Formats: sequence, C-alpha cells, structure tokens
Amino acid sequence: MNPVIALVGRPNVGKSTLFNRLTRSRDALVADYSGLTRDRHYGNGELGSKPFTVIDTGGISGDEQGIDAVMAEQSLLAIDEADIVFFMVDARAGLMPADEAIANHLRMNQKKTWLVVNKSDGMQEEIATSDFWTLGLGDPIAIAAEHGRNVSQLIEHVLEPYPEQEDLLHPELDNDQGIRIGVVGRPNVGKSTLVNRMLGEERVVVFDQAGTTRDAIEIPFERRGKPYVLVDTAGIRRRKNVTEAAEKFSIIKTLDAIKQCNVAIVVLDARTGLVEQDLHLLDYVLSTGRALVLAVNKWDGLESDAKEKMRSELKRRLGFADYADMHFISALHGTGVGDLYPSITRAFKSATARWSTNRLTTLLQDAVGEHQPPLVRGRRIKLRMAHQGGSNPPIIVVHGNQVDALPDAYKRFLINTFRKVLKVRGTPIRFEFRANDNPYDSNQGATDREKAKARQLARTKEARRSRR
Repeated sequence: MNPVIALVGRPNVGKSTLFNRLTRSRDALVADYSGLTRDRHYGNGELGSKPFTVIDTGGISGDEQGIDAVMAEQSLLAIDEADIVFFMVDARAGLMPADEAIANHLRMNQKKTWLVVNKSDGMQEEIATSDFWTLGLGDPIAIAAEHGRNVSQLIEHVLEPYPEQEDLLHPELDNDQGIRIGVVGRPNVGKSTLVNRMLGEERVVVFDQAGTTRDAIEIPFERRGKPYVLVDTAGIRRRKNVTEAAEKFSIIKTLDAIKQCNVAIVVLDARTGLVEQDLHLLDYVLSTGRALVLAVNKWDGLESDAKEKMRSELKRRLGFADYADMHFISALHGTGVGDLYPSITRAFKSATARWSTNRLTTLLQDAVGEHQPPLVRGRRIKLRMAHQGGSNPPIIVVHGNQVDALPDAYKRFLINTFRKVLKVRGTPIRFEFRANDNPYDSNQGATDREKAKARQLARTKEARRSRR
C-alpha cells in the first residue's frame, strides 16, 4: 500500500505549490491569495521505485465561517485518512495562532507529522525555523516549494522507512481506471452535490454559492465491481462575467477535463430553465466528440405546469442532441441519480464500439438502395464502401465520387440510418467522405500527370455535354 501524505496548514502557505512539485504536475491551481483550494485534491508521485499519494487541502485558520468551515472539514478528513502529515507553515509570516491550533489537533490525532517551513528562500535555515520549535512537533525542515529547495531531500527522508516496489502497476498509478465521467455545467446547478450523491459521501465541498468548486477534482471509485473516475469541474460562466485570473485558469482546466473524459454529464438547472450558456457548453461537449448524458437537476418541488413547460423547452431547443439520454433528477435527495449509470455505460459502449468493414459497407449499400444520392451536373453521386476510421467518437469513412457535392440533408440521412441500425446511443457519430482513394478506383495508382490528363478529359466531356 502506498503511503498517503496530506498537506495541511493555514491558507496561502504554499500547499498547492508543494503538491505540484511532488506530483510533477500542474494539477493544482496556484495563485497569490488565500482560500483558492477548497476540495481535497489527490495526486500521485514517485521517488525512484517508491510511489506515494499526495492530498492537497484547503487552508485551516481556526475561525472559519460559511464556506470556509466546510473547507476546513475537508482538510480534517484528509488528516484522518493520511499516513503522513506535512504540516506547512510560512517562514515569512512567522508563528501564528492558527499554527498552534493546528499543531494541537495533530498532537491529539497522534499522526506522524513533519513540520515543513515553506517560503524560506533568501533566508538562513536557522532563522527561518527558529519561531517554530515551540510547536513541539520535532525538527522543522526549511524548504522553498516554488523553487524546489530541499524538497527532494524532504521526500527522500520521509520515504526512507518504506520499501521499494518492483512492480509499479499498482491501482493508484494504473491508467486503466475505468470510465472517466466529467460532471459539467454552469455555476450553482448542483454539480458537486451530484458528485457527492454518486459517491455516497461528502467528498467535495458543497455550498450555496456560485463558484464553490475552483479546480477539476478527479475521484476514482468502484460501483458494483466496476471502476470509474468521477471528475467534478468548476462552473463555466459567460466570458464577460469572468474577471479573476484564477477563475480563468479553472475554466481552462474544466475544458481540458471535458476533452479527457469518456462521458460528460451536462447538468442543467430545472428552476432557472435552459439558458444560452447551457447551449454553448453543450456545443463544446459535442464539438470535442464526447459521449453525452443530460441531467436536469432540482426537479423536485417543481409544479406540474413548470415541469411540462421545461420538458417542452428541452425538446424544442435540444433537438441537436436527441441521441443523448435525459434524466430528471434531484441530486440533493438522490431521486433518479442511480439511473445515470446505465446511460453512462451505454454511451461509453457506443462511443468505443468497433464494426467490421463488411458490415459498414453492407449498411451503406442498403441505405443507398433505399434512398439514392442526388444527381450533380447530370451524374449520380456514388458511395461505394465504408469503414471505421476511429472511435470515441465513432468515425465512419465513406469512399465514393463527387462526395464534395453531397448535400447536408443526405449526410444527416446517413447518420440517422447508421445510428438506428448500429444502435448507437449517447455519442455523436462523425462521417468523413473521401474521393478517389478507395480500392475500387481505377486511377488509384496513377501519376500526377495521368491524373491531370484525366481531369482535363473530364472537363472536355462536360463542356461538350453542356453545348448539346
């Protein structure tokens, strides 16, 4: 079992900076003001053949109210589940009353604690650590997380009692962790509440305030023996309303999380109705090719007239995503949340399905036989064969002639036909049409000069035909 290291301390002492340094990533948002980190954020690191897990936490000040109190609870939970605690203090600010309160809590918990004095760059180690000996937590260790000073020595010293692992394919670092589910939506639509309900625990901070979640939090878990990775993301507001730099970075991380997930659950607010920002977000999910499940939250308590109005609005405005399953849920009370999993599994299977060239070509020929492509300049568009060009989302490559002139209406006919026959649900299908590169093309091996002559001959024939 890998050792779990929790980073705790007052706000703005550099916990997220040290987290990024230990995990060799930029997963944790970093800014020069307190209270940026709110949720427990997990990451993995390695020292040679010794893997470890790091938990980044929100700051604890001791006089929390409102959302800060909920953040402090998450930090205390991280202390309980950790094997090692890095208690971080600020060398420049000196010893603070909140540091003494945290030290008292750690002594009562009897956790293996290392006192880490951060921001000691430009200072002598003896001076940087002098104020913190009175905490009674052993020898203070001076580091500078931003510049990496003494960080390697610290982690080597901490992991010295732990044995090396020959096989590093342990669950914490295994890339095959199951379906990645991204929970996305506008601020305050109930994304974090839904994540907690799906996990069955208060894993992320929930508060009645827009913008509570600021980072993309990845949470691996199992349900009925199946692995999943749930990603809670920050809400995306309209660009004109985004002013803070930290919020801009959190939005970038949300967009990256959408690209990296297998299935996106787009959460809509039944009480505010469908707004333009919902449509923009859906358009981004579809343009990235992610499988999609729609969750209309806060459905409980609505009057029957309001429900009927919302249903008709969704049907009218979301016709472009009619292939996605839609669920009316209450994340707060759990109504309908369990029904999301079959839709997630169905969408993932459709997005990663594989079909033989023979089946796709036969399906294409049946579709063409049922409804012929139109004539272009007196010649019938011919679609000869189809094969799969990729998955997640599925890409169908169709070979033929004059495919550039194929109308959009006929492309939609092909998409709907393939979706119906192949039973594709919950994911977009993309078609690529290619001319003169199929195995039945007699000019496939021709030189550029021969192809130019063939094009000139075709233009001559077309001119003669038009003069008749």
